[in-house]
Amino acid sequence: MIGDPIMNSFGKKIIFISLIFLHYFMNKQPRISVDVIVRYKNGIVLIKRKNPPIGWALPGGFVEYNESLEDAARRETKEETNLALSSLKQMKAYSEPDRDPRGHTITIAFTAEGTGELRSGDDARSAEIFPADAMPNLVFDHNKIIDDALKKYG
Repeated sequence: MIGDPIMNSFGKKIIFISLIFLHYFMNKQPRISVDVIVRYKNGIVLIKRKNPPIGWALPGGFVEYNESLEDAARRETKEETNLALSSLKQMKAYSEPDRDPRGHTITIAFTAEGTGELRSGDDARSAEIFPADAMPNLVFDHNKIIDDALKKYG
């Protein structure tokens, strides 16, 4: 019976337990991100992150719902560096559970050529060009991603 307080209480408990389970389940799923090795003016573009973990990183970020990996790579690169991408190629997925201190994140790495005027934006404090053979220590596993790209593509 709809007006029965016992049924309403029981129904509310089921909904509450379901929401707890959903919250737990959703938070236990790895997040998906993209990282882009942008070749630009004889170097590789890196951003200095505004948000933790602070440090130098490849341009990139989380894939939004209903967004392709390629569109996410273009969007994140544009937001953080102001550069458009050409010759975008998917390189490799990185899935080590501890690669991101914020939680389990699977990233898909891309390589691309950057075009336009380099300028930091969004959550990038700055954006600079580094020679491929003089990379600083990067956050996450971005040094490994760059090393893998250099081995694969030169």
